[in-house]
Amino acid sequence: MELTLPLELNFDNCQLSDEQFFQLCQQNQNYRFERSAQGDLVIMPPTGAETGNRNIDLSYQLQAWNRKTKLGMAFDSSTGFIMPNGANRSPDAAWIPLARWESVTPEQQKRFLPMGPDFVVELLSPTDQLSRTQTKMQEYIENGTRLGWLINRKIKQVAIYRQGQKIEILEAPDILSGEDVLPEFELDLSSIW
Repeated sequence: MELTLPLELNFDNCQLSDEQFFQLCQQNQNYRFERSAQGDLVIMPPTGAETGNRNIDLSYQLQAWNRKTKLGMAFDSSTGFIMPNGANRSPDAAWIPLARWESVTPEQQKRFLPMGPDFVVELLSPTDQLSRTQTKMQEYIENGTRLGWLINRKIKQVAIYRQGQKIEILEAPDILSGEDVLPEFELDLSSIW
């Protein structure tokens, strides 16, 4: 039995610039990287087939809503965001309003977006550490994300993160509401559990 864990490299004496980090990602497209605000580089393992299937369902539902409403831009887990604190993150699914998308240049649209998303979803996979993912969710909120969902399939639990509010825990919900961030969006969790 093979166990895959994230490999972390700490560049204490070699801080990568945003451009160097972007080039590292472009030159190693078979790998998925994130970078903490402190400069720690994290190589993310590919997800298993089951998690990948659930991730695509999340992205599909978000994109279907977005195509219908045309309120913004939806992104999958391959998209990099340069957070205000300097971290580079790639949530499993993300969304920003159209006005924020249009506020960046066409050149910036081809690279990692220089902003935090308004909405994020992280689907906990067997290789993810819960405490590390919880810290990442808090980081999203601290960097402008207005609504975030941390979905833990193993125990059928969702943690909802909101600006200026205490984390709300839901046990085995059937549907999640996009609230005022994603008007009329409802994530059907029947295919996620």
